[in-house]
Amino acid sequence: MKIYGDIQSGNCYKVKLLTSLIYIEHEWIDVDILANETQTDSFLTKNPNGKIPLLELEDGSCISESNAILHYLASNTPLIGNSRFTSAKILQWQFFEQYSHEPFIAVARFIAKYLGLPEDRKAEFEAKQAGGHKALKVMEEQLQKTPYLVGDELTVADISLYGYTHVAHEGGFDLSEYPAIQQWIERIQSNPKYISME
Repeated sequence: MKIYGDIQSGNCYKVKLLTSLIYIEHEWIDVDILANETQTDSFLTKNPNGKIPLLELEDGSCISESNAILHYLASNTPLIGNSRFTSAKILQWQFFEQYSHEPFIAVARFIAKYLGLPEDRKAEFEAKQAGGHKALKVMEEQLQKTPYLVGDELTVADISLYGYTHVAHEGGFDLSEYPAIQQWIERIQSNPKYISME
């Protein structure tokens, strides 16, 4: 299988992290979004939405959207839950990640890290801070109760939210305000199969 992505993107990195945690052989193909490599005819044939990450299977069929890719790759493992309730809670956190977390933390990080915080985007960058902190507070509250987001064991919910949370400081978010999140980050990084974003 092939995975198209940019390792510095949280959405792509979480797929790469999962492949390491459960050891999935694959070919990683670097894609430069700033050079519009996701807008070429060949890429758009694989994903008409023109976004990464993208998983291409041996038969040429493709799966886009990072959390869908995580579920496909982690199927039949404990990472997607062992009950209907747990599976639904995992999905709950992943929808939270895409709608309440990523639009603030990931976008602020993109403006600062990828674009260099240009003057014409500073107001947008500042506007993302309140929403990002709201999301972090929701995570902090849960992680004060359980070591992982859906209980005592790591799931794809944690992998989804770890992607951008552990680099949230690059978007202007001070994680020292969130000790439970910091401990959760350390917990994930202590996994012997962990790989970093670098």
